[in-house]
Amino acid sequence: MPTRIVEGRKAPDFSLEDASGKQVSRPDFKGKDVIVYFYPKDDTPGCTKEACGFRDYWKELQKAGVVVLGVSADGAGSHQKFAAKYRLPFRFCPIPTARS
Repeated sequence: MPTRIVEGRKAPDFSLEDASGKQVSRPDFKGKDVIVYFYPKDDTPGCTKEACGFRDYWKELQKAGVVVLGVSADGAGSHQKFAAKYRLPFRFCPIPTARS
């Protein structure tokens, strides 16, 4: 059974590969506030607006020591294009697919 994510609570342990192929795990962010936002698809109107909102407040988020991770089912290449197109300065992680 998947672990339930609850706002304001310590995140469960996780390890993902980001869009650039680097490992991302919860211990990497010890002592930092982290915004993990899940969204349906890169480069769609609502998802783009949400991502650009984080971008527009990036300086303030950095000053506060906040890390932003965007997570969706899109692949690494899609995430890279999305980030480049809208100058998104934070990390994106594809959701790993189940393998048989």
